Amino acid sequence: MTTPPPTSTATTSTKRERRKEARPGELLEAALDLFVEKGFAATRVDEVAARAGVSKGTLFLYFPSKEELFKAVVRENIAGRFAEWNNELESFVGTTSEVLRYCYQVWWERIGATKASGITKLMLSEAQNFPEIAQFYQQEVILPGQALVRRILERGIARGEFRPVNLDYAVYLVLAPMIFLTLWKHSLGACVPDSMEMTPEQYIETQADNILHGLCVRPEASAGTSASHDPSAGAQPSPSSLTPSSKRSRTS
Repeated sequence: MTTPPPTSTATTSTKRERRKEARPGELLEAALDLFVEKGFAATRVDEVAARAGVSKGTLFLYFPSKEELFKAVVRENIAGRFAEWNNELESFVGTTSEVLRYCYQVWWERIGATKASGITKLMLSEAQNFPEIAQFYQQEVILPGQALVRRILERGIARGEFRPVNLDYAVYLVLAPMIFLTLWKHSLGACVPDSMEMTPEQYIETQADNILHGLCVRPEASAGTSASHDPSAGAQPSPSSLTPSSKRSRTS
């Protein structure tokens, strides 16, 4: 019977190096699971270390505090994607309506349908209690997200596809379905009967249709666009805005 050759020192060292390189990713995955399951306040770093199969001391070699661990989780799963999404917008060939639909589709596939969407629910629940985390999330997720949506809307307006709107508020119009789906997935869905079960993809499609119906320039109205935006042109009140007395004066 032959004796197997002893494991070389070089092979053992290589395996250890690979294991060491994998640890940050394993810790971030374990942290994401626990943050989504328990929230930020209730998650303990020793639980994260145990789930990742390492000691608490090892965790602190990579992430000096729970706050820094959470920030790394957000960057890994959400904030780090904005450069990619902005590049996709730059190179997108198609109408802005198609861009918006694509935006919803990609968000659902890469964030909404994954565990990472639970981070949004966590922030809605706990941001008030952790100002440092709230400030971080605002700078690295909320503001870049709003800027990306604003660029999409500006693209549509500049190309004559969308009518001019108040962009400060239209951004929230686009983001609202994403927030609703996140809450449905991680909270509200548990409160409704099975008969009201919702298909996220169909919900997104319906919301995109409604939003685009309000944003898109209507062909029949394009001929009168210049008049409607002429400051010197007097605005005609709608029938619903007329009081009974004013209606009588117009008909007399």
